[in-house]
Amino acid sequence: MSLSTSTKKLIQKINERSHDLDPTTQSNYKNFKVNHTELTLDVSFNSKTIDGLVKYDLTNLTNIDELILDTRALTIKSVIVNGSKVSFKLSNPVPIYGSALIIPLPTATSLKVDIEFQTTDKCTAIQFIQGDTGPYVFSQCQAIHARSLFPCFDTPGVKSPYKFIGKSPTKVTMSGRPQPSNEPNTYYFDQPIPIPSYLVSITSGNLFKAPIGPRSDVYCEKPNLKNCQWEFEKDMENYLQIAESLVFEYEWKRFDSLVLPSSFPYGGMEIPNMTQLTPTLISGDRTQTKVMAHELAHSWSGNLVTNTSWEHFWLNEGWTVYLERRIVGAIGAQEAKLAGKSDEEAEQIGEQIRHFDIIGGWNALVETCETFNPDFTKLVWNLKGQDPDDAFSRIPYEKGFFFLFQLENKVGGKKEFDHFIKYYFEKYRYQSLNTSSFVETLYEFYEPRGKKDVLDTINWDKELFVSGLPEKPYMDTTLADQVYSYGNKWVEYIKTSQNFDNIPFKEEDLDSYQGEQDMLFIEYLVEKFKNLDVPPELIKKFPSIYPTYAASKNGEILSPWNELLIMHGDYQSTDQLVKDFSNWLSVTGRMKYARPGYKVLKNGISLEFAVEQFNKHKEFYHPICRSMIEKDLGLV
Repeated sequence: MSLSTSTKKLIQKINERSHDLDPTTQSNYKNFKVNHTELTLDVSFNSKTIDGLVKYDLTNLTNIDELILDTRALTIKSVIVNGSKVSFKLSNPVPIYGSALIIPLPTATSLKVDIEFQTTDKCTAIQFIQGDTGPYVFSQCQAIHARSLFPCFDTPGVKSPYKFIGKSPTKVTMSGRPQPSNEPNTYYFDQPIPIPSYLVSITSGNLFKAPIGPRSDVYCEKPNLKNCQWEFEKDMENYLQIAESLVFEYEWKRFDSLVLPSSFPYGGMEIPNMTQLTPTLISGDRTQTKVMAHELAHSWSGNLVTNTSWEHFWLNEGWTVYLERRIVGAIGAQEAKLAGKSDEEAEQIGEQIRHFDIIGGWNALVETCETFNPDFTKLVWNLKGQDPDDAFSRIPYEKGFFFLFQLENKVGGKKEFDHFIKYYFEKYRYQSLNTSSFVETLYEFYEPRGKKDVLDTINWDKELFVSGLPEKPYMDTTLADQVYSYGNKWVEYIKTSQNFDNIPFKEEDLDSYQGEQDMLFIEYLVEKFKNLDVPPELIKKFPSIYPTYAASKNGEILSPWNELLIMHGDYQSTDQLVKDFSNWLSVTGRMKYARPGYKVLKNGISLEFAVEQFNKHKEFYHPICRSMIEKDLGLV
């Protein structure tokens, strides 16, 4: 449809605020169409390297005479173009972005480019470790680490179907559907759906699998297999069916998952057909399975429809958090119906559960906006000369979510917004887009429905390009108020008590809490105690008041619980609690826990102690995590 003149001017203005080209790639990606990519990766556990061959089928769109690909710390062995070996050159390394691989091209529209290469010990995309049962390697290419694994257009603005070939003495998983192989130690995978470079993955180790649904298996090393299966089998297929009802049919055929070793730096990574998960999700209480809902939602938002550059990362993560919370709310409504509630009551309960999660997101957003680099608390970033890893925080997830939540409310609620969800994902299926294209599509959909005036009330400049918090929306606080009411009793007790001999609180007070409420309660005390004079002798009684928290192995409990105690308990580095927490950090590579954990040691014990503990164990951490902790501790 033809948009109004005022809308066209708005779209143009928004577009002018963003870069035409992805500033985090040195490649000349706009000059080519990638028709197909074949990638062979051959793992050597002895040398801790990967030998590779990448074959590109390209169309030269502009008759340009050279191909420029991203590399970083790669050894390039040979380049063949249309059957002939060619001389190539690597530019001088540029900090963050690496060395451009420059390949001369013949005069031809159709190009076949084969590149042999090998990774080096400077590769930031892979980590070789000793798993629980033998040698293990895994990759993590987001955001711009794929260039250290293979020469590529390392931008989410380029997507390609792939054929993957993995070679290793142990089982291999990659970013595609497994194919038959009669060759020993050789594994084939097909990925017919176009994906960007950051979703390319390889993992190899002593892996086994168990079913968690009719379309889903979970993979991990054998000692953890039963626990992983139990954690996910209750909800997996249900998550899939709810997500399909929100968007459209799941297109990737299978949704399998891989629980990685504990040095994996993220909660999950949405690798197509083989989502990667942190073992910290295996908490024995199924309270963290919503991470699986998040990674599943990425099958549509991020994997099918992708941000065109990391400056527009909110399009991936904001949408994914939005869909995740819709899934979590729908699960709650289903369970309420099974418990005998009416449809109306069940819907209300589902919304309360969704809003409880939204409140947690708002709290995380507030904290991030107060403590993070203001330039990166904008919804749309400027990453020219920047490392995207430095920009990543809760902002694209939560500020992106709240932007979409605001749109849901403005256009008339969930049911009205659901029509746009399907339209948007259908329109950009297999494509990458930027923020101006999103806004254009929003008007394209709602102008004919008489809602242009509603959209025009949005301050687009503030929402997209201004640092800090958006306007706080209405949130149903029914479930959170139960936590706040109890937490405030603690605050009043500390403010008014003269001594703390007869403490009027006990663990049974929390018997009605669900897992998420337990987490919120501890986080609430962490926040409130910052502004209170809390006697250390009282804090040291907390483990006996709430022994279940003290004994918890759930990172969502363990992390804020130790922050609460160490920051206010006047503990010393020799105390057992500090030793136990330090030991946990030494085997916890998930950045969500490791980074704040070392900050707690720094601020609650001493910088020297935090550095000492980190240096003891830094080789355990994934290169991305290690680099970020070094920055947090002022070591670089």
